Amino acid sequence: MLLIFLLMLILPIIAQINVTSTFNKYQKVRSSRGITADQIARQILDSNGLYYVRIEHISGNLTDHYDPAANVVRLSDSTYGKSSVAAIGVAAHECGHVCQHAENYGPILLRSKLVPVTNFCSRIWYFLFLIGLLLSQLTIGTSLIYASIIMFAAVVIFQLVTLPVEFDASSRALKTLESNSLLEASEIPQARKVLKAAALTYVTSLVVSLLQLFRLLAAARRR
Repeated sequence: MLLIFLLMLILPIIAQINVTSTFNKYQKVRSSRGITADQIARQILDSNGLYYVRIEHISGNLTDHYDPAANVVRLSDSTYGKSSVAAIGVAAHECGHVCQHAENYGPILLRSKLVPVTNFCSRIWYFLFLIGLLLSQLTIGTSLIYASIIMFAAVVIFQLVTLPVEFDASSRALKTLESNSLLEASEIPQARKVLKAAALTYVTSLVVSLLQLFRLLAAARRR
């Protein structure tokens, strides 16, 4: 169990160091075309008929995301206005999510439906587990422990569904950048490394959550 706990601590740190170092490395590599990430994003969206989706600048580092409710792609300080290979890769990835929503891509629709349940479960499960432990001598305590584990399992399922969504968005981004000649052929592998490092953070999160789920089940069985 100690090994599992150490893995849960170390794996996210390694993943974060990897994505940060990879992004910083290719943030220094300026695209030969000199087009900024937000301009690239606009081109990708317009070429897919998504003229109504806006692009906004938000503060932060790698806080880029697509907000489907507001139809806005928000690009962070590290991406907006930058012409690096890394920034362009990230911007194209977010545009990939826009295209997924526009095409009613199955996994992203499923993930969207899971968001309310996942948000509730992620806020409640830990407190429910602690209450269950305090009342573990009672039948209701055991019930609460298993209820909390089911809630946490819902979070794990959400993370599992997220993987194909993120992988597909990156695949779309790279294909678009290459087919539309938005990056030179020599720059595509560099953008791929950035997106791969980012994708590995999602894989790591899932692995850590699976380890946590195992720990919770083991703790429940010992009661």
